[in-house]
Amino acid sequence: MSLAPSSTADEIIAHLRSLGSEDNLAGMARFGIVTDTAIGLSNVELHKITRLVKTDHRRARELWQSGIREARILAAFTADPKALTLDEARRWADDCNSWEVVDTVADLFVTARFERDLIPEFAADEREFVRRIAFAMIATAAVHLKKEPDSALIAWLPLIERHSIDGRNFVKKAVNWALRQIGKRNASCHGPALALAERLAESTNRAARWTGKDAVRELTSEKVRVRLGLTEG
Repeated sequence: MSLAPSSTADEIIAHLRSLGSEDNLAGMARFGIVTDTAIGLSNVELHKITRLVKTDHRRARELWQSGIREARILAAFTADPKALTLDEARRWADDCNSWEVVDTVADLFVTARFERDLIPEFAADEREFVRRIAFAMIATAAVHLKKEPDSALIAWLPLIERHSIDGRNFVKKAVNWALRQIGKRNASCHGPALALAERLAESTNRAARWTGKDAVRELTSEKVRVRLGLTEG
């Protein structure tokens, strides 16, 4: 089946099913990806399909509603950020049950410029995957919102500190990711992020201490310091 921008959600899903792989499903499970509704396609393949079908927000909604892992990732890839609403983003967040789907929608939500509304809201949510979205959005914003003032990214550090004590795996890793990405953004962001990392590294809380030590290790590495122009000489 050949896909095109005019392809329907049903046609795309049928194409996805024709490419499914049991071997890929086994590999996904080893990386902590929820495979209950998965077909078994890699994200490389999903990016290829995205280039064929292009953006269509109405169809993206239908793909998301299917509940299929690959269809939901395609929904996030092919949704129109300008057509996405806050309430729709909240509904998609409610449905997230796997870290990679979370990270994909986080990118969409940042592109839609919902970070100021959704990061504090999602961080306050006790659900593991919804809270992860908040910190995945911070990490994404630090990398992709290049015109955003550094102060806007640094302003998220207190939120990172507050939730650094959340020891749940998918939250803890996203909090760490957000801290590292802010610190690697540029020399101006590096100092405040490293200061927080060093403070967390001394924490009595196990999750916060892990986040701090891991972030310190990367932010003080020669590779990062050279890239940010922080080396002497």
